[in-house]
Amino acid sequence: MAFIGTLRSKMGTWVVVFVFVAISAFVLGDLFSNNSFLFNDDSVGEIAGQTISLKEYQQAVREREANYMMYFNRQPGDREMPTLREQAWEMLILRHAIENQFEKVGVKVTDDELVDMISGKNINEGIKQSFVNPQTGQFDRGMLGTYISQIKLAPETSQERMQWEIFQRDLKPGRERIKYENLLIKSAYVTTAEAEKEYHLQNDVAEIQYVFVPYYAVSDTAVNVTASDLKAYYNKNKEKFKSEHTRDMKFVVFAIDPSADDSLSYREELMRLVSDFKGAQDDSVFAIINSDVAEAFTKFNISNLPDYISPEELTVGEVKGPFLDENSYKLVKVSSIGKDTTYTARASHILIRWDNDTDAAKKEAKEKAVSILKDIKNGASFTDKAREFGTDGTATQGGDLGWFSTGAMVKPFEIAVFSATKKGLLNDVVETDFGYHIIEITEVKDNSFYNIAVIEREILPSDASINAAIRKAETFASELGSLKNFTERAAQEGLTVYEAKNVRPADRRINNLGEARSVVQWLFRDAKEDKVSDVFDLQDQYAVAVMTGEIEEGYKSLDLVKDEITPAVKNELKGKLIADKLKSMQGSLDEIAAAYGKDATVYTNNSVRLNTNSLTSVGFDPIAIGQVFSLESGVRSQPYAGANGVVIIETKTKTPAPSIGEYSMFKMQLQQSAVNRNSSSIADAIKQAASIEDKRYRFY
Repeated sequence: MAFIGTLRSKMGTWVVVFVFVAISAFVLGDLFSNNSFLFNDDSVGEIAGQTISLKEYQQAVREREANYMMYFNRQPGDREMPTLREQAWEMLILRHAIENQFEKVGVKVTDDELVDMISGKNINEGIKQSFVNPQTGQFDRGMLGTYISQIKLAPETSQERMQWEIFQRDLKPGRERIKYENLLIKSAYVTTAEAEKEYHLQNDVAEIQYVFVPYYAVSDTAVNVTASDLKAYYNKNKEKFKSEHTRDMKFVVFAIDPSADDSLSYREELMRLVSDFKGAQDDSVFAIINSDVAEAFTKFNISNLPDYISPEELTVGEVKGPFLDENSYKLVKVSSIGKDTTYTARASHILIRWDNDTDAAKKEAKEKAVSILKDIKNGASFTDKAREFGTDGTATQGGDLGWFSTGAMVKPFEIAVFSATKKGLLNDVVETDFGYHIIEITEVKDNSFYNIAVIEREILPSDASINAAIRKAETFASELGSLKNFTERAAQEGLTVYEAKNVRPADRRINNLGEARSVVQWLFRDAKEDKVSDVFDLQDQYAVAVMTGEIEEGYKSLDLVKDEITPAVKNELKGKLIADKLKSMQGSLDEIAAAYGKDATVYTNNSVRLNTNSLTSVGFDPIAIGQVFSLESGVRSQPYAGANGVVIIETKTKTPAPSIGEYSMFKMQLQQSAVNRNSSSIADAIKQAASIEDKRYRFY
């Protein structure tokens, strides 16, 4: 008892000590974590050797937000922010990597040019779009002038003034960039010799015959891939395995689905509205107030009635439902039924065209149409005959034209269809400017319209269903210490394990997870191999992930690409076996193919051109085309191992295109190609040289 008394008297001290230790552990844990300021700076990346701080990046984002507000007169929402953050990053690349290049070549934009872009003769397109007169739809210089006058009087700290200053500041680098790119683009020059070469690439022709033996002609078991074979292939093709910094992971998902009780509660809620809906004086207002969708009152005709309503059920004032339509419960009320001025009907046809406008051709077409009509009257299928003899796009649908209104068809056809009083085959063919039509009425004309009010409630999961899903996810994730535990527990619980490979730090979407930026942040900020994540809340589902691998920026190791390159190495070894066998054979190509066996095939091509890159069966293989034109007429190549098999090529004849003396057309083609190529690759080249490192995943 003395011990208990001592403990009680000291309890206050122990509690204080315990709380102090707990707080200290929490603070120290945060200080020594991956995100602690003691061990990590606040940089979001590096551009051209310049460290980009979080503060600088956030300022760039705010500038993009200000620009957005200037153009759209509203704050950007969650949907727009990812795009604005990307624009901010690109703007920082422009400032730190690309603008340096402007100075090197002497590109400048003067103050006079800026004035010209804002209020002179060459006004920026963005400004023009922002000051459009709503009455004329045209740029209004007066509106711009008034705005500039007002903005000059606004306080320097006002949001509108700052937005305008940011916009003006961005005009200069944008114009500098256009000038810089034009310098490089306009430097593209094509000589006459290059134009002549292009002419021959397009027009020189060779006639060839070749034997092709695909690699699959040799069994995989016939070749033995060694470690040295793999290493040799890897070293030879190392550039193919260059990679960004990526990570791999596996994950499971827990869908947040409405329960049976959730569905029942929505149905009961609509059941309580039936009486009020039936007695409502203004159906459209009642439906709009009580529906989850904006279009709650719609005018329909017989051709576009929703599938959940049949014409026989259309009685004014009656309420149908609630009934389940996909993932919603609906109540439907026919508010009114009337007659429109436009009729709608449905028909199928078989169009028989005449070959030309002569009387003989028309007579022949009519006789054919009449004969087909007779067969249908005698029991033949209209649909089958339409597929067999129809000459327009409806033939594949058995002649079905669907619903159409008065005025949609040529007059003779329209008169025939809208004069019909019953369904079925018309007794005679109908002539129009397109030919002779055999017509089957599938729905007679109708001009009724229906004003229908629909109350729709989407079935959403309740709090109980959401809580059940997260409990299931948290139970799954608890005490999982490795990938092995992860996959074993997933199998026990019947969960599908998905794999996401080559996830990049800037990615926002992952496979079937959709928008999953929080998962990408975890993967690059906190994840370690074999470490299982906490539960991610992804709005319509929960997810648990585990990191499975990582590839640093640079070259993938041989171990990582071994499975990828093994088939290619096998093909190389098979190619040697096939080539050796073909070399031992004599005679014509047909004789060689016959001697080799059923897997060898002889092909002929009478119009091979230098600017093509493929041959029948051989597939894409520019080297094979090169061999064709490197051979003299009548000369045969040695067996050549290509992309998909081994080829022996025999060039029968080569016909060079005659000299034309004037190659300006080909010069223009090459010039335009060079301009397009330069225009699209300038920024990419500068970015690549800038060694950009993107670490925004640490914060966004």
